[in-house]
Amino acid sequence: MKTLNEPENTTSENVNHTDEKYLTFTLSNEEFGLEILKVKEIIGCIDIVPLPKTPKHIKGVIDLRHKIIPVIDLKTKFGMGEVNNTVHTSIIFVETGQGDAKYSTGILVDKVNEVIDIQQDDIENVPELGAGIDTDFILGIGKINNSFKIILDIDKILFTDRHVCEKSNVELL
Repeated sequence: MKTLNEPENTTSENVNHTDEKYLTFTLSNEEFGLEILKVKEIIGCIDIVPLPKTPKHIKGVIDLRHKIIPVIDLKTKFGMGEVNNTVHTSIIFVETGQGDAKYSTGILVDKVNEVIDIQQDDIENVPELGAGIDTDFILGIGKINNSFKIILDIDKILFTDRHVCEKSNVELL
């Protein structure tokens, strides 16, 4: 990241490592994080209208201030079961994009935790897990106070759902 007083031609040796802000949330007993700049709003769980002929992790749509927004059960998408509706269940609205196109999507999670700062030096690359195992949707693993936070690339996670919804003639806003 370039600051206002930083010269144009910098090398990696003299660039300051800054904190990045992440919204953390829980799926089952695992903690995940999203870049805070992708998060637009968080609400408690409300009624979701199911859509026919969509994968199980696409829970349906909701009306958020007169916009129809799709909702994805992230826990189901990751093969971790389904999010059960409790007092902690939340929908995180994220804005993702490809090129100039921007999309709003709700992701259903067990619990929203907090916004935290993670220094870039405290984020490790995902270890190699072998051929055929896709980890492209994970930006890294944050190490904070002897715990791990799996930092997600929400654009990559939702890209395939956008394609599925387009094939089902469901418009993602």
